[in-house]
Amino acid sequence: MAFELPPLPYEKSALEPHISENTLNFHYGKHHQGYVTKLNAAIEGTDLDGKSLEEVITAVSGDSSKSGIFNNAAQVWNHTFYWHSMKPGGGGAPTGKVAELINRDFGSYEEFKKAFKDKGATQFGSGWAWLVSAGGKLHVTNTLNAHTPVEDADATPLLTMDVWEHAYYLDYQNDRPGYIDHFLDNLVNWDFANENLG
Repeated sequence: MAFELPPLPYEKSALEPHISENTLNFHYGKHHQGYVTKLNAAIEGTDLDGKSLEEVITAVSGDSSKSGIFNNAAQVWNHTFYWHSMKPGGGGAPTGKVAELINRDFGSYEEFKKAFKDKGATQFGSGWAWLVSAGGKLHVTNTLNAHTPVEDADATPLLTMDVWEHAYYLDYQNDRPGYIDHFLDNLVNWDFANENLG
C-alpha cells in the first residue's frame, strides 16, 4: 500500500507570524509531498512495498545502493515528526515530565535552550536538531541531511527542528538563528515531547 502525505495537525496559516502559510505551501505541499511521491515510486514492486516507514528506514540505512530510498523515507518520517513538534501558541519553557528531565539532564531550561540552539545553528548545510532520550537520559543532537534517530534502536526522538533552508528561508532569509529563536519561543510543542516519553 502506497504511503500518503499525512495531514498537517493545524491549518497552514496557524503558525503565523513565525512560519508563514507561504512557507508551508512549499515546505509541506511541495517538499514533503515530493518525498512521499519519490518514495512510493522507488519501492513499488520491491520487498519494501507494504512495510512501515520505520521498517523501510532501518532496512536500507547504511546501504549506499539504496540511498535514494533511505533519503526519501527518512525525510517523510522527519517532516511528519517536525509538523507535530510545533503547535500554534507553543514555545517557552516545558511542563510535565519533559521539564523535570530537562532540568535533571541539562541543569535548567536555559541550558537546554543554549545546547539546542547551538546544535541547530552549527549544523553545517542541511539537517535537523533533535531532543532524544537514550540511555536513560535526554540528549540534544543533530543529524545531517535526511538522517534520523529512527536509525538508532536505542534512541527515542522527542522533538525535532528542521534546519534545511527550505524550512525557514522564505520567512527568515539567511537568519537561521532568528528562526531557531522563534521555534523555541513561540512554536515548540512540549505536549508532543511529553507524549513521546511514553
